[in-house]
Amino acid sequence: MKRRAFVLLALLPLAACGGKNGEMQFYPIAGPIADADSSIVIAAKATNIDTSSGQLYFRLPKPKLKCEGTWSSVTPKVTSHERGLSLTIRDTGGKYKNATEDVGGVNRGEIYAVCEDGTRIQGSFIQGSGTKSGTGTATDTLGNSYKLLF
Repeated sequence: MKRRAFVLLALLPLAACGGKNGEMQFYPIAGPIADADSSIVIAAKATNIDTSSGQLYFRLPKPKLKCEGTWSSVTPKVTSHERGLSLTIRDTGGKYKNATEDVGGVNRGEIYAVCEDGTRIQGSFIQGSGTKSGTGTATDTLGNSYKLLF
């Protein structure tokens, strides 16, 4: 029992990293939304977070505006191919293997969304290669500026 409790305690900090998959938060830092209520956090849902682009869905407050858009990240990857002859009983004949891995570093990305009334939001972010977390900024055509965290 002590061993199980130790393992759970050791994994707790890892579970706290990065939040839930596919969530992005917009924190209004300037403009009409921040002036009206600086504690508002706009939650966005991002799809395809294991790839380099996807859809983005959220609602702007007052008036509640449904917004949809796209996020995209430049995530360089290295692909390697392995070919050869295998003489093992299990794998007799040719051997072929593909592998893809992220290139280490920081990757840049952008978001762009349009709301149902025509309001446009665009921004940029950075994220660690191979991670699902990052930070950035965005602005909209209503004069609001946002801090992005995911």
